[in-house]
Amino acid sequence: MSETVRTTYKENLRRTPAQERRLEDVLWRCGERYNTALEPRSTAYQRRRVSRSRYEQEAELTAIRAAFPAYAAMYAAMYAAMYAAMHAHLLQDVLARLEKTDQALFRRIQRREQAGFPRVKGRTRFHSCTFKEHGNGARLENGVLVLSKIGRLRVHWSRPIAGTPKTITICKEADGWYLAVSCAEAPTQPLPATAQETGIDLGLESFATLASGQPIFSARYSRKAEAYLRRCQRRVARRTKRSHRRAKAVKLLAKAHLHSARQRRDLHHQEARKLVQAYDVIYQEDLRVATMVQNHHLAKSISDAGWSAFLSILAFKAAGAGKQVQAVHPAFTSQRCSGLECGVTVQKGLSIRWHACPDCGTSLHRDHNAALNILRLGQAQANTA
Repeated sequence: MSETVRTTYKENLRRTPAQERRLEDVLWRCGERYNTALEPRSTAYQRRRVSRSRYEQEAELTAIRAAFPAYAAMYAAMYAAMYAAMHAHLLQDVLARLEKTDQALFRRIQRREQAGFPRVKGRTRFHSCTFKEHGNGARLENGVLVLSKIGRLRVHWSRPIAGTPKTITICKEADGWYLAVSCAEAPTQPLPATAQETGIDLGLESFATLASGQPIFSARYSRKAEAYLRRCQRRVARRTKRSHRRAKAVKLLAKAHLHSARQRRDLHHQEARKLVQAYDVIYQEDLRVATMVQNHHLAKSISDAGWSAFLSILAFKAAGAGKQVQAVHPAFTSQRCSGLECGVTVQKGLSIRWHACPDCGTSLHRDHNAALNILRLGQAQANTA
């Protein structure tokens, strides 16, 4: 088992008004660079149904400068003025993001899924920029963030970082600016072994149910905030477009959504920590959440639960604590009886919340039955590996 992990530390940036204006300008320039690189890709796709790489775009720019010196001088002067205050790594990261988006488009096309072409980024649609190498354009110096052509920014550190800093990302959220430092070779902190294993069944009635029958109840933060979000949205609709009052209303709405998301993430971290403290091996369903949210009757509740985010956090905390998380196929885990030496399939719809086996007489909650099946499937899978 690995003794180090890759981890990211996210901290609040303390910036001056002048530094905030510079950061806003950098995000705007990144968005413009994204749009100028998107246009030739869009043309190539519409005319020839092919993809373009960022390396091809850089080579074409060199060819244009060689073939048309006068145009190249005008082009260079325009972009020199536009990007002089930006580090080269920021522009390279923009092209890398666009290439990933373009590749995802072609993957959806190959799978015959609904494939929407990448959208043009408006002024407020680009929220982060990344320096891909620590020490080249961005570095941490005695707890202070030093950015090329921007200056020194204070950081509100909530904890010391561990490992070797690799990349630095500046993020803008509804309530301020944040620094995300990705560190490699961060040492793990193993927890004491408990020799216990469990299975987890994720659901909507309760957020999750363990193989012991213990439920983890969902707080349904988005559902509880719906009334306030509705009022915030109506406030935005009443404001005149492009007015200062509308901008303030939009900011309040964004903060309301951010508050719900943070409440949900906090719950995920707390429950994941409890699980890795109590169990050495955790078996979970290998869910296809992207497919499940296509059910419009359940999509809002599934998104409110945040299953994918929880499983990612659980896997990360398990790796850092020296524990294991293994996925099992979820087919028929709710229908099959969990009674010893039974395994009879008992058909029941989603509205039937109690499992009653007509063969062996097993009677328990539907989610508890599924969690037991997940545990046994995971143990069988581990024994055959």
